[in-house]
Amino acid sequence: MTPSLLLFFTLCALLCVLISLVVIYPWLKGRVVNDNRLMSVNVEVFNSRIAELDADKAAGAIDEVYYEAQSTELKRQLLAAQAQSQSYAPVGFKSRLIVMVWIPLLAALAYLTTSDRTSVYKLWEAKDSVGQVADDLLTGKIDVPPEWATKDSAALISAMQTNVHANAFDANRWMRLSELFTALEAKPQALEALSRAHRLDPDNIEIAMTYAQSSFFVNNGALDTTARNVLIDILRKNPDHEGAQMLMAMGETRAGNFTNAKAWVHKLRSKIAASSGNRSEALASLDELLVNIESQEAKATQGVNVTVSVSDQMLPQIKESDVLFISISSVNGGAPYAVKRLPVSSIRGGSVAVSLSDLDAMMPTRTLTLGRESDELVVNARISHSGGAVSESGDMAANPVVLNKTQNAVNLTISQIIP
Repeated sequence: MTPSLLLFFTLCALLCVLISLVVIYPWLKGRVVNDNRLMSVNVEVFNSRIAELDADKAAGAIDEVYYEAQSTELKRQLLAAQAQSQSYAPVGFKSRLIVMVWIPLLAALAYLTTSDRTSVYKLWEAKDSVGQVADDLLTGKIDVPPEWATKDSAALISAMQTNVHANAFDANRWMRLSELFTALEAKPQALEALSRAHRLDPDNIEIAMTYAQSSFFVNNGALDTTARNVLIDILRKNPDHEGAQMLMAMGETRAGNFTNAKAWVHKLRSKIAASSGNRSEALASLDELLVNIESQEAKATQGVNVTVSVSDQMLPQIKESDVLFISISSVNGGAPYAVKRLPVSSIRGGSVAVSLSDLDAMMPTRTLTLGRESDELVVNARISHSGGAVSESGDMAANPVVLNKTQNAVNLTISQIIP
């Protein structure tokens, strides 16, 4: 029997014994119990009847013979009641033992038969077979598991997850678990594990930087508020951290904050240029990045500024998991010339302002610039509950606005539900 199973049944047995003792507590001591409350009632009734007889005799309603007969009968009844006592027969040891044994036995049988415990048994087997290997991997004692442990990869993964949760305050274990998820291409799970590691050890720059990088790539090259704050904290502690500066430059570029992006690149370039050694390749890469940022900035200036508002009636219906789509497409339909997919959290104070340009094109050959030259365009905004690119019943949408050839700003209000 595994230690976990033994512990479960031990606790189950102790709990059931405790309940059994509570149930059979009145049986523990068989004793005679005199019902004094009933006796008191009998005495009161006797005194009341005697008083009635005395009153009737004094009033002449009954004669002496009847009075004596009734008094004698009442006294006899009182004595008989006083002589009786109500008692509870003691319960034998065998009866108590039966109750104390059967309750935990029935509880165990109920546990085993009410549902399928196959997954639990497999987890116990995994902990017994590869539990030590999982612990060695998570503590850094070994970097590669032995060949025999990899034959059942599912068992090893389960054992590692169980080990991490059993040591939930160990940041390094969460860090190594994230590496496992990354190897399995489970990016959301890897990011969550890194997030926990960072919360447990916020001063560890390596963990913080790894978390920021993972968040950047999971969010398709965008820095969310949490990742941005992590980078700012890293740069506060180490202002010359090259990785953090580069990530800030890329994040600001993705967000369309080109001035800030170029400032980060210039700062990073100055530091690298002042360092010793041959850093020509790094400087050339930064120069190329700067040209790319300036090119994107030029394209963005030719874009359309779109402000999307949500009506007061629609705001309470928005969920945290919803997604906002803003697109510019042909009035005749087809793939959009430019589209942005944003988390609904970007709507603050009931509105959000974005810029759509050639940078937001779905295909290199179908840009917003080409669309404005050759097609009649319309601007749309929609909040999707499922996150799908295709409109679905129940989504919230704004009335489309036709975009004029020279128009560079559009206001939309999401005020209706798609039937």
